[in-house]
Amino acid sequence: MPAQKLDAIDRKILAELQGDGRMTNVELARRVGISAPPCLRRVRTLEEAGFIRGYHGKVDVRQLGFEVQVFAMVGLQSQAEADLSAFEEQCRDWPLVRECHMLNGEVDFILKCVAPDLSTFQAFLTSDLLRARNVASVKTSLVIRAAKEAPGVPFDVLEARLARIA
Repeated sequence: MPAQKLDAIDRKILAELQGDGRMTNVELARRVGISAPPCLRRVRTLEEAGFIRGYHGKVDVRQLGFEVQVFAMVGLQSQAEADLSAFEEQCRDWPLVRECHMLNGEVDFILKCVAPDLSTFQAFLTSDLLRARNVASVKTSLVIRAAKEAPGVPFDVLEARLARIA
């Protein structure tokens, strides 16, 4: 279902759950202005349709001892689809890689990595990432601090866009 197939209640449900996925169905129903049973049906439908892909707790990585966060820009020797897919699969197997995005431009992939310390990341970089099949280059940038980490999408922008289209 594209966004335009969702009604205003569905979009409100998604916006509320994006902000707080732990609220009860009764609280969610109250916030979106419907009763609990249809709210629960809508949530299940949104889950089945793939709009809601999961519920996660946002953990503080530094509080858990992961002091190092790094973005690694990876260039591959070959951009054939089989090689791109093979690299993506390899990234799924590396625990330090928390996000992997294919890009358009100079860099083929950007990886968000976490490690408890710099020596752990360096060992991953030299033993795994730089030795991975098809990797031609890696440039890394150490995160000093995060100024913003917003999940999901800006629903206010979506609502404004839909209002212009209607």
